[in-house]
Amino acid sequence: MSELHTKTLSEIAALLKSGEVKVAEVVADCLARIEATEPRVKALITVMAEEAMAQAKAMDAAGPDPDKPLWGVPMVLKDLLTLKGVKTTCGSKILEDFVPFYDATAVTRLKDAGAVFVGKANMDEFAMGSSTENSAFFMTANPWDVDRVPGGSSGGSGATVAAGQCFAALGTDTGGSIRTPSSFCGIVGLKPTYGRISRFGLIAYGSSLDQIGPMVRSVEDAALLLQVMAGHDPKDSTSVDVPVPDYLAALGREDLDGVTIGLPEEYWGEGLDEEVKEACANAVAEMEKLGAKTVPVKLALTEYAIATYYIIAMAEASSNLSRFDGVRFGYRNKKAEELIDMYTASRTEGFGDEVQRRIIMGTYVLSSGYYDAYYNKAAKVRRLLRQDFEKAFAQCDLIAGPVCPTTAFVKGAKADPLQMYLLDIFTISANLAGIPAMSLPVGLGKDSSMPVGLQFMGAPFSEPTMLGVAECLERHLDPMPMPEL
Repeated sequence: MSELHTKTLSEIAALLKSGEVKVAEVVADCLARIEATEPRVKALITVMAEEAMAQAKAMDAAGPDPDKPLWGVPMVLKDLLTLKGVKTTCGSKILEDFVPFYDATAVTRLKDAGAVFVGKANMDEFAMGSSTENSAFFMTANPWDVDRVPGGSSGGSGATVAAGQCFAALGTDTGGSIRTPSSFCGIVGLKPTYGRISRFGLIAYGSSLDQIGPMVRSVEDAALLLQVMAGHDPKDSTSVDVPVPDYLAALGREDLDGVTIGLPEEYWGEGLDEEVKEACANAVAEMEKLGAKTVPVKLALTEYAIATYYIIAMAEASSNLSRFDGVRFGYRNKKAEELIDMYTASRTEGFGDEVQRRIIMGTYVLSSGYYDAYYNKAAKVRRLLRQDFEKAFAQCDLIAGPVCPTTAFVKGAKADPLQMYLLDIFTISANLAGIPAMSLPVGLGKDSSMPVGLQFMGAPFSEPTMLGVAECLERHLDPMPMPEL
């Protein structure tokens, strides 16, 4: 095995474009890394070795294509993004044998840019979880410590990138599901503004919250993937028709003069582990050295964000998952004699405990007797929370704080669902408000020796500012090493 897998996406893309290395060589290196690490990490549900190598050889025969920025770069997809002809399970028994006949729009755009897909990543079932312990198939391990979780729900995507199995992965973020595993695994993860990347071909959990985004090893890589995937899609009614800026042009700032960073007191106080607070505070101090100004901001409704999020998300999950009835596609119980019995048995046997819990809670808050008391009230709080962010961004360019109150925890340590839900306290507000947010690795915790991520949040469509600031800070921090597996 060579050391090609240690490079960033941008570095390997440059090598491929120049012809210094062949696509088959790079793909073979990733597949060898998968073979060597997968028994311990278990990041992938599907490995597409034969397909990837066949594509690589065909690309080498044709030669580099300068018009394709991702030409020959091996990537992984979270297993809820449809890839034509390849099993897409959503981490669930109910879709264990589902093979889609079309590509997600984001996947199509990556294909058009020359990407080579080597696998589909494990995930919490239907993206419901923060640790990848809710997968119907197996638990994924954190490459930094295989006894710990990689975060979730995009834990397989985070682990595969951190382990060097590929150069980038796509994740989805409903309440922090890109940012938490990126923080836990020591990589860069970006959740764009809602509507910036098409959701067509994404198997939905919460339609007003879900967003596709890149999980990579550098801010430059995130900017490159966002450039490829962003843009209006007529197949997605929530896709915004707003011009796509040059994200790569926003990189390369010499300093942070003129940038104001807001520090919400709600994100830096009680409940935050000291090692996380110290690593994030050191990163903020580094931004100040680079010329950034920091100001306190108030996000007063943060304490209501978790309740608001879980009411809205579970209501939308109840609606979205009603299509999985055992009739049109997916798992079907074949012993039931009556239609209603078939519905009940198929869903009971096909969905895991956490998915059933969220469907039941979502159905409850949408019921006629409780709609106004729960869902309608949560929608009002969501609007007020968005106004909180608008007031904060009137005072600053970006908001900074920890991604998660803790570093990656030991498997099984958060058996209580409420404990798991509380991990999302710093991330879910960005989804409720529809604003962009990202995780940048800023070092290892002093006690756990596990990665810590600093979160940036910005006003809608402020990705250029966010990427520019994050990339400047990244260059002035110690580089994040690859975990020793």
